[in-house]
Amino acid sequence: MLDQIQAVLFDLDGTLMDSMWVWVDVDEAYIKQYHLNPPEDFYQKMEGMSYTETAAYYLRTFPEIQKTVEEIKDEWYAMTLKRYMYEVELKPGLVPFLQELQARGIRMGIATSNTRELVEQALQAHGISSYFDTVSTSCEAGAGKPAPDVYLNAAGMLQIPPEKCLVFEDVPMGILAGRRAGMRVCAVDDSFSAAQEEKKRALA
Repeated sequence: MLDQIQAVLFDLDGTLMDSMWVWVDVDEAYIKQYHLNPPEDFYQKMEGMSYTETAAYYLRTFPEIQKTVEEIKDEWYAMTLKRYMYEVELKPGLVPFLQELQARGIRMGIATSNTRELVEQALQAHGISSYFDTVSTSCEAGAGKPAPDVYLNAAGMLQIPPEKCLVFEDVPMGILAGRRAGMRVCAVDDSFSAAQEEKKRALA
């Protein structure tokens, strides 16, 4: 799989880290705090959205939230930071794999829908920040997944052609983003997306 590969790009949540549960908890806490009644397809529509897009989606769906997008993002950051630093765990076998890629001279980057501040804090807390040459966020790239922007942005920062990049992703929208970027994609097993395994295999 690593033949002809010059860079490996990882999604963060559910791929590098077992962290999808954090966002389930945050959504539930936020909805309870503001006494909201989410529509049936609320969570499905959020898949792949950038941090900013998700906050804007909350405001469109729940006009009773009298806050700005930036205020919501700040609240979420405060709710999640300590969990990422002290409760979230790395995926099993991750560090040896990163070490192997580094030994082969393969460059590494992160392409995530999460916010840069949270990503950088989490990487430092878990002692893996030194493995990564770049972090690309959907907010900075301009569009969330399944748009390819966040992956193309990461490849551009590394100055490596998309066809020389391998993507690791745990959800269908992310897998589709990698494919649309013209990259090879490896689907990652995660309990959060277990019900979508067949779809993930088909897309990857």
